[in-house]
Amino acid sequence: MTDTVPVEYWHGLPNGRLQCDLCPRACTLTDGQRGLCFVRRRDGEHMVLTTYGRSSGFCIDPIEKKPLNHFLPGTPILSFGTAGCNLACRFCQNWDISKSRETDTLCDSAGPQKIAETARNMGCTSVAFTYNDPVIFHEYAVDIAVACHEIGIKSVAVTAGYVCPEPRAEFFRHMDAANVDLKGFSETFYNQACAASLAPVLDTLSYLKHETDVWFELTTLLIPGQNDSDRELDEMTAWVVENLGRDVPMHFTAFHPDYKMRDIPHTPPETLSRARQVAINNGVRYAYVGNVHDKAGDSTYCHECGICLVGRDWYVLSDWNLTDDGHCNGCGASCAGVFNGPPGKWGAKRQPVRLAS
Repeated sequence: MTDTVPVEYWHGLPNGRLQCDLCPRACTLTDGQRGLCFVRRRDGEHMVLTTYGRSSGFCIDPIEKKPLNHFLPGTPILSFGTAGCNLACRFCQNWDISKSRETDTLCDSAGPQKIAETARNMGCTSVAFTYNDPVIFHEYAVDIAVACHEIGIKSVAVTAGYVCPEPRAEFFRHMDAANVDLKGFSETFYNQACAASLAPVLDTLSYLKHETDVWFELTTLLIPGQNDSDRELDEMTAWVVENLGRDVPMHFTAFHPDYKMRDIPHTPPETLSRARQVAINNGVRYAYVGNVHDKAGDSTYCHECGICLVGRDWYVLSDWNLTDDGHCNGCGASCAGVFNGPPGKWGAKRQPVRLAS
């Protein structure tokens, strides 16, 4: 049974509707109506979250799969999502979860304490809110993060960053790390391909950098002919360096035909390499490729002496030339990130987990 809990971040309108204030979409709802995200619903004179305590499944992943290359490398992370999404990306690679309108998708149930305890008992250092955007299950994610922190487990959000300032502040106050999907770098792309806007996402990125201690990395899924032009890549990476700094890692990942973009081909590996080089040329110190096998493009190099600090073959770590606190063994330069002793040894394993409260 789906658990329903009352939520904040809404207000009444003169016409009798209630407006959801969680994200910039600002859905206005009549009684019983759900927002575009599907999981937040008007219930009489209140708003409720309809997926609290329910998940589409739990799995232990390598943290590099989020992807996070500079946050506790090599460690296992307990990952899960719910259902729904507040964006409408035509290219969604997890559409069976994010666009689900069936509560049967939510096949697993667990409260916050159960999830935190499971992560600890399974040897995970972190819990990831992923597969669909956690800002839409804000209350559930925050409660889990609180339970995790009580027993020394970190919290990681994989998000598009499409959230209003007030809930954003509360949400990220409880997060240790995030990977933010920067879908592209034009309002036209966001509007036509995601039914959203770029500006609030850039505002979230600036907020994370300048007003929080959250470690975050960026991911852009490059879609042939849509968001992969030299001009857009140049503008995006230049903006990142100017506004977020040179140390924010950027991941350029390969698209495969899915959901409502089945007529567009796979991203050529050459496109990913080109994007990575554009980023490096603009001063990004840590640029990566993803969803393809490219050891050189997925490894971390010292920005001072150039040696390989962390070698990666898919999700398996090879070279390791960092001190326990993240300095280059060759020249002593600091590598940006969160490091805590020797790297983990989880590797590429993916281990499904069943939970029940």
